[in-house]
Amino acid sequence: MEHAEVPGMIREQRLSRWIEEYSDPVLRTCFVYLSDRAQAEDATQDTWIKAWKHMDDFERKGIANEKAWLLRIAINTCKDYRRSAWFRHVDRSKALDELPPQLTAVEAEDRTVTLTVMDLPDKYKQVILLYYFQGLTMQETADALGSSQPTIQRRLKKAEELLKGQLTGGAEYEG
Repeated sequence: MEHAEVPGMIREQRLSRWIEEYSDPVLRTCFVYLSDRAQAEDATQDTWIKAWKHMDDFERKGIANEKAWLLRIAINTCKDYRRSAWFRHVDRSKALDELPPQLTAVEAEDRTVTLTVMDLPDKYKQVILLYYFQGLTMQETADALGSSQPTIQRRLKKAEELLKGQLTGGAEYEG
């Protein structure tokens, strides 16, 4: 019987470590994606539940970057939330005021950039969130999004162009 409990204990320890190490990045990602504190907190909790349920997949596939894997779960969870009818009624302009100060201690210029990123089309917002906000490498970002590195490079370049255009009063999004 003692041996049967060991794998469960290891899983619990791993989940506890993930929560300790990655709660802030997961919550920030969910918040930027959903623009609502309560929804971001719920999505973060759902991310941990899904990570627990799929930990065997993580181990079996030998996934190298746990942060990228967890952020992929978070993004997919947020996509599910965004499909709900409730999400269409979120006021993004007030969204940053809802996050705890330790997660939003930003200058006014950074706040403008963050709000602009929040309004990007999803495929561009995702690469910005993972590459710049979470500090993943290009390959880790590709892994997290299930895309190739060249695709991520193209999306990142386009996202940067869209951001630059929006922040300087130029280009509109093409979708």
